[in-house]
Amino acid sequence: MKILVTGVTGKLGAIVVETLLETIPAENLAVSVRNPEKAEHLRARGVDVRHGDFDQPQTLDKAFAGIDRLLIVSTDGDNETRIRQHADAVAAAQRANVGFIAYTSVGNASKSSLFLAPVHRAAEEAIKNTGIPYSFLRNNWYLENEISSIQAVLGGAPWLTSAGSGKVGWATRRDYAVAAAAVLAGEGHENTVYELSGKLTTQEELVSILAAVLGREIPVQQVDDATYAGIMSSAGVPEPVVPILVQIQSAIRDGALEVESNDFQKLLGRPVTPLEEALRQIVNEIQS
Repeated sequence: MKILVTGVTGKLGAIVVETLLETIPAENLAVSVRNPEKAEHLRARGVDVRHGDFDQPQTLDKAFAGIDRLLIVSTDGDNETRIRQHADAVAAAQRANVGFIAYTSVGNASKSSLFLAPVHRAAEEAIKNTGIPYSFLRNNWYLENEISSIQAVLGGAPWLTSAGSGKVGWATRRDYAVAAAAVLAGEGHENTVYELSGKLTTQEELVSILAAVLGREIPVQQVDDATYAGIMSSAGVPEPVVPILVQIQSAIRDGALEVESNDFQKLLGRPVTPLEEALRQIVNEIQS
């Protein structure tokens, strides 16, 4: 059986590969990368490094050839570009007769109001339409997405949010990667949808846990979206990024990430990494 992972020079894909190498021989693992030179460290370990560029669909036919199980890690960029890239990758997988496709989606993708959801709905539909067995890994929200807020707190700022009492199923990127590896290397995951969500937590609850890690109180500044945008702009956040951050806060406030499920624990074979432990590790990495 040959497994291929895309996006391995990104943070999630890199951890998926490292996790797979703990349990499967390197010769059973392939990776598809835009710039193969960036994956030379994997080639040196016996991994089959292939050139595959989502913006050059013709390269994906060769990249996916002979692959039994494929993980498509969702790309970055604007929604229109991502929808096109994912559709091209799925079409290439079908042409290559790939036997199984796992895809990193987002929580409750089929119904979510999150502005990112249309990208993932389109990808899920494209995969379903191929008739290839699939598994949708609906990742809720990476705790690492909050690193800039944690850095601000470490610098003495309050925790700024316009998300109100909205809850998020935060989990570490590593846990999401380990779950993906379990699906790729395991059996019985055909035509499944996994809602991968940590314990639902509000901004105040997350900050309380962070405060315990730091051993001091952290004020929470709850504002409206306009105020949030203004503060982000004045803090030097690039103007094109500010509306994206506001949309995320608004979606959380509206409950878009409030997805309850025990699917995560099933795939991990253990509880999700506790937020206190994960936050402590993030703080240590920032301060090191």
